Amino acid sequence: MLNKAAALADTLSLWVGRIGMALILVLVFVVFYEVLARYVLGAPTEWAYDLTYMTNGTIYLLGAGLALSKNLHVRIDFLSARMPRRVQHGVNLAFNLLLLLPLLIILSRQSVRNTYKALLTGELDPVSPWAPVIWPFYLGIALGLCCLLLQLFAETLRHGVGIADPTAVRGPDETEEH
Repeated sequence: MLNKAAALADTLSLWVGRIGMALILVLVFVVFYEVLARYVLGAPTEWAYDLTYMTNGTIYLLGAGLALSKNLHVRIDFLSARMPRRVQHGVNLAFNLLLLLPLLIILSRQSVRNTYKALLTGELDPVSPWAPVIWPFYLGIALGLCCLLLQLFAETLRHGVGIADPTAVRGPDETEEH
């Protein structure tokens, strides 16, 4: 059952990551259009900057769960790499339970609240001359953080299993290929 839950989180991370990958095309188009409008047509857009930072931030967060599922996140493991695999799983389990999970629960919860509030109130970006509604950006943040939280739960379960049987799951220092 734990394997099914972890596999479900992996699949969700993959699909949310693919949404982020598709948004890269949107980002490229927006930047290309802004360059064309500014330098060829002499008519810069009012909206390109806003869409660029919103899309870029969303891409980053939508890919976070996928990076965690593939064990591709940045880590400094010069000490833990020298430890036995069972100890590595224990260190990662403790770190996840004591620091990362509580932090991501708080951030995910608040991001969902902010999204809901912005949707209900029609909140606009307060620093933009274009002043777009901000809830789509908040939704991307909330989706990325919630997906990362679910993936972190799955990785925490894997580390728990890895303490009991290090050969049952990939090691903290191994990437997973798909």
